[in-house]
Amino acid sequence: MSLTLEDKKAVVKEVAEVASGALSAVAAEYRGLTVEQMTLLRREARNSGVYLRVVKNSLAKRAIEGTDYECMQDSLVGPLLLAFSQEDPGGAARVIDNFAKTNDKLIVKVISIGGKLLGPADIKAVASLPTKDEAIAQLMSVMIAPIAKLARTLNEVPGKLVRTVAAIKDQKEAG
Repeated sequence: MSLTLEDKKAVVKEVAEVASGALSAVAAEYRGLTVEQMTLLRREARNSGVYLRVVKNSLAKRAIEGTDYECMQDSLVGPLLLAFSQEDPGGAARVIDNFAKTNDKLIVKVISIGGKLLGPADIKAVASLPTKDEAIAQLMSVMIAPIAKLARTLNEVPGKLVRTVAAIKDQKEAG
């Protein structure tokens, strides 16, 4: 069933809105995946805060025009699905990479973060980017480390004094 002009305009508008607010994008070839596999992929994407859509390449090119993902236009060839990370930069790459581990028919074609085009080999690096919560936890541990070390150091002074006094006491009792 072909799309009417109004349907095409709606698809372009929807994808353009998502792309303008997305943190990263992944285009992957889905040729050979079954309906059940695509349903599983969509469910996993939805649960991870990733917008996933199969769009005609001509419509996708129009949708990403004027966004950070315009650099992907030349790479949109063949039957592709687009995945846009909504919550964290590595979200789309993580979903696609995890799904591709068990489904070799899903092949990453191109990745883009912040207007920079990356190749399919970079999927692991992008997928390993920390989530927002993980990044905050890492930042907090880095910020608290000097304070914790200072507290341990300050606590060591009275502890050393107590051990010294105890050693003197033991020495006087022995001698």
